[in-house]
Amino acid sequence: MLRWVVIFLIVALVASVFGFGGVASAATDIAKWIFYFAAAGFVISLVLAVWALRKI
Repeated sequence: MLRWVVIFLIVALVASVFGFGGVASAATDIAKWIFYFAAAGFVISLVLAVWALRKI
């Protein structure tokens, strides 16, 4: 999932260099949302793992 964040950030950088402001803005927004989903998934997985280890 973080690979997609890097891909969209590269697309945003290339688009901004060539002057495509709308494409760069959209790619940056998509990269941010994917990063937030990945971070939330990590935190949820971490909490569930700690909770499962306490039961053992």
